[in-house]
Amino acid sequence: MQSVVDEWIESYKQDRDLALLDLINFFIQCSGCKGTVRIEMFRNMQNAEIIRKMTEEFDEDSGDYPLTMPGPMWKKFRYNFCEFISVLIRQCQYSIIYDEYMMDTVISLLTGLSDSQVRAFRHTSTLAAMKLMTALVNVALNLSIHQDNTQRQYEAERNKIAGKRANEKLELLLQKRKELQENQDEIENMMNSIFKGIFVHRYRDAIAEIRAICIEEIGVWMKMYSDAFLNDSYLKYVGWTLHDRQGEVRLKCLKALQNLYTNRELFPKLELFTNRFKDRIVSMTLDKEYDVAVEAIRLVTLILQGSEDALSNEDCENVYHLVYSAHRPVAVAAGEFLHRKLFSRHDPQAEEALAKRRGRSSPNGNLIRMLVLFFLESELHEHAAYLVDSLWESSQELLKDWECMTELLLEEPVQGEEVLSDRQESALIELTVCTIRQAAEAHPPVGRGTGKRVLTAKERKTQIDDKTKLTEHFIMALPMLLSKYQADSEKVANLLQIPQFFDLDVYSAGRMEKHLDALLKQIRLVVEKHIETDVLEACSKTYSILCSEEYTIMNRVDIARSQLIDEMTDRFAHSVEELLQEAEEADDDDIYNVLSTLKRLTAFHNAHDLTRWDLFGNCYRLLKAGIEQGSMPEQIAVQALQCSHYSILWQLVKITEGAPTKDDLVALRRVVKSFLAVCQQCLSNVNTPVKEQAFMLLCDLLMIFSHQLVSGGREGLQPLVFNPDSTLQNELLNFVLDHVFIDQDDESQKGDEEDEANKIEALHKRRNLLAAFCKLIIYDIVDMPAAADIFKHYMKYYNDYGDIIKETLSKTRQTDKILCAKTLILSLQQLFNELLQDQGPNLDRTSSHVSGIKELARRFALTFGLDQIKTREAVATLHKDGIEFAFKYQNPRGPEFPPINLAFLEVLSEFSSKLIRQDKKTVHSYLEKFMSESMSERREDVWLPLISYRNSLLTGGDEDHMSVTSGSSSKTGSVRKESSVEGSWMMRNDTLPTPGALQTPQLTSTVLRENRPAEHMPDPDSEPGSENDFLYRNGVVRCGTLNPRKFHTDMRGLMEDDAEPIFEDVMMSSRGQLEDMNEEFEDTMVIDLPPSRNRRERAELRPDFFDSAAMIEDESVSIRFSLSPFGPGARFWVN
Repeated sequence: MQSVVDEWIESYKQDRDLALLDLINFFIQCSGCKGTVRIEMFRNMQNAEIIRKMTEEFDEDSGDYPLTMPGPMWKKFRYNFCEFISVLIRQCQYSIIYDEYMMDTVISLLTGLSDSQVRAFRHTSTLAAMKLMTALVNVALNLSIHQDNTQRQYEAERNKIAGKRANEKLELLLQKRKELQENQDEIENMMNSIFKGIFVHRYRDAIAEIRAICIEEIGVWMKMYSDAFLNDSYLKYVGWTLHDRQGEVRLKCLKALQNLYTNRELFPKLELFTNRFKDRIVSMTLDKEYDVAVEAIRLVTLILQGSEDALSNEDCENVYHLVYSAHRPVAVAAGEFLHRKLFSRHDPQAEEALAKRRGRSSPNGNLIRMLVLFFLESELHEHAAYLVDSLWESSQELLKDWECMTELLLEEPVQGEEVLSDRQESALIELTVCTIRQAAEAHPPVGRGTGKRVLTAKERKTQIDDKTKLTEHFIMALPMLLSKYQADSEKVANLLQIPQFFDLDVYSAGRMEKHLDALLKQIRLVVEKHIETDVLEACSKTYSILCSEEYTIMNRVDIARSQLIDEMTDRFAHSVEELLQEAEEADDDDIYNVLSTLKRLTAFHNAHDLTRWDLFGNCYRLLKAGIEQGSMPEQIAVQALQCSHYSILWQLVKITEGAPTKDDLVALRRVVKSFLAVCQQCLSNVNTPVKEQAFMLLCDLLMIFSHQLVSGGREGLQPLVFNPDSTLQNELLNFVLDHVFIDQDDESQKGDEEDEANKIEALHKRRNLLAAFCKLIIYDIVDMPAAADIFKHYMKYYNDYGDIIKETLSKTRQTDKILCAKTLILSLQQLFNELLQDQGPNLDRTSSHVSGIKELARRFALTFGLDQIKTREAVATLHKDGIEFAFKYQNPRGPEFPPINLAFLEVLSEFSSKLIRQDKKTVHSYLEKFMSESMSERREDVWLPLISYRNSLLTGGDEDHMSVTSGSSSKTGSVRKESSVEGSWMMRNDTLPTPGALQTPQLTSTVLRENRPAEHMPDPDSEPGSENDFLYRNGVVRCGTLNPRKFHTDMRGLMEDDAEPIFEDVMMSSRGQLEDMNEEFEDTMVIDLPPSRNRRERAELRPDFFDSAAMIEDESVSIRFSLSPFGPGARFWVN
């Protein structure tokens, strides 16, 4: 790059016109234009004429040009293009840029190009101008430094005593200072020309990329030369553009501001801007673009670091809750903010003194307390894992301080010091478990991220070290924690999750078997003390993990588990005998003994194979007794059903993994058959929980023991296959209709949170019931026609079950298209019959009920998709069944009256659009077989369904969307149709005809002043006095995408064609307030570099409170072109 620039400088010194011509052609060709500016054009034509001539050279149809082309080559081109401009100014900064020719020519050309209607010219020239400005700012900064150095040398020499003062040196310094001053004035004029001629117009260009370039570069100027640019006159442009409608522009604003707020010395100059735009920045933490939200949070964090008083409590709270965001980068950024705000203000010495006094090994006690309080105050207790993940990167050292957490939980209260409350202890235990999980698994919780990523070697080593560290600590601490909190089910359930993250080899390697015995002892005590499902399942899972065969501790744990199961099964058998003997005379103690032991065994049976204890026998006896006597408590019945289910599954596992004998298969079949019969009988139980449990287990077992059991080479399991008979299928269907498709209980209208939670839980349960039955239909275990009763509720219960029913419909269609179509029409027939029963044969076809059936039919028709060939036979069958149903029953009053079901044809007509032309004729012929001659001549209202259905079959034959004469013709037809649809869409947006041959328009200014049409009223969400409002009041019109070869002469047509507002809103209060502010603070548009020490006489920059005077000067907004041709064969200087 250096050599290229040096060669150009040499050519410029020899013939500056030819050198500048090369530079002009460089900018023209880098825009993607194949035209070339000749020397006579350069000498004899104005810039506007040259640009117009070059516009005519765009002869490509593509809208791409170098700056918009994808790929690494064009990315490198952009970098080299910018680098060339920077090096050019750097090499010319001592002489050529001050010759009043080179820079004037370049700036004039770029200004003209930046005002062009051609997007490629405007984009490329704006980038070049902004990089040129950045290079000039760097030159100005160097001049300022040299001036200050010269001034110091001058003052030092002048302050010498007369005998030692060198007058010649003083004169040289004065001459040098004058020369530097003149150069600085020249640079100021150049920067003013670029800023006022290009920036103030293009920072609100219609193209987001151009706006982003402007904002990115002004951020560079403010950081590079803060004395000149870091003031309100320039900051206001960044502030206004924070409201840009495009995320990439808002992102550039935030990054530009981050570079400024990173420097603590610049905070005083940013104070006014912070006060003015702080609310907008805080609101951007909720930006719809996640990248923008992340950068906004980081900017708010930088503001907090610079001045804690700048943010109010409300501002901080707006960021706090983002630690629970599902988007991890947003949450991590919010976690960094939370860390800075809450965990960076502690006094280390005081913390260490307190820890020493309390005998703690860690000084983080107060910080952990603060974390617990924050977690409780946020009232999102189920999101502890999200909170930990958000803070993991910024507060990892604190979150891994498990010693301190344990000490806080185990320490006894000391007089005069506050101890953790019960809620705080529960919260701390939950947070501790989440930190352990995060350290052991080394990936975010479920719901954050797209899945487990591959860990690097460093991350893997950290994970192993953390797992070893937490294991060594909690092997000793966990038994003590369980001992202290064994009476609290919530705390115990959380604590018992910890062993699953242990490195169990540590027990053997560290000879810590005594701690294992202590743990097993505590778990046994917990099992004996609790009957809560969560606690028992946690105990069962812990035993399962500790019994893993890969670890040497397995035998020790297995012995303890077997002893526990032996005791529980003996107790269960004894209590069952007592309960069955006493029957109706059983008291609460007998019931509790059975229930408590059965709950424990069921929880363990879920994770452990207990078939050798034969729990199924006693459970089956309880269920049979309950059915025969009708007095079995519902909880015992539910637990007995579940335990029996687990027993059957474990027996099936043993059979499938081994080599079963015929006797084994017969025995299991007998068990399954008897259990299915019991479950079927339980469907009529008076207790809803029992019925629901029996239904779910029936569906699960029918799925497991279906015809799919023998797939995959397991034909030997054929004796275990069960196919439900019609009676069982009907009972299952009736259960769904009675317990799923019910209206929400309207008894309590309190609307309190608990009631809402109960409703959500009930809905979740009903969805599970429906999904279980639908799976049986999808896998062809229950006959597909049973789905008709499900499909008919699609519209009525769409909000609750729409997704389940739609998926069922989709899967059944994949299985059998024709049978699925028959099922759909059957569901509509059922609804129609129900309507006839309610309203009688004289239906009111305008009623909401009829409209509901038609709407359901329309929805069903949409599910057939666009490929009519694939669904041809299914749709034809549907019409055939519909016609037969419509004419099935003749009117008892005589043949001159319409058939009873004739009105169903109006519903059936919703599917006519899915018939192809030939099939419409076939269906019409089939319809005529059922019609008498008199029917076709009837025109009374009662015959309208027949008339409308016939018309739907007779019309559209010539206009049908598809041709089926051949495969190729059908494809051609669809393509033509797609093209015509696209063309019609284009015609709707293009209201004016395109002239054939028009001259290229004059490319001067892009401003159009007219009275705004009604559709261009400012956005009601935009604040009065905002930039949108300003542009509206002043008649500034933004124009849409145009092609210079198809340039409309009617400018109103241009405005109405694809108008694109730039900003969503602008944080300016009102125009009146702006004028008031302008009276007090005058805007300074001229770039006036701050006075050096030798320029005290120059006026200082006056403050500016973000007024829009600059915008008043700017009256141009670009007309965008989709055209920006760039040929692949074009060559450029920058490689």
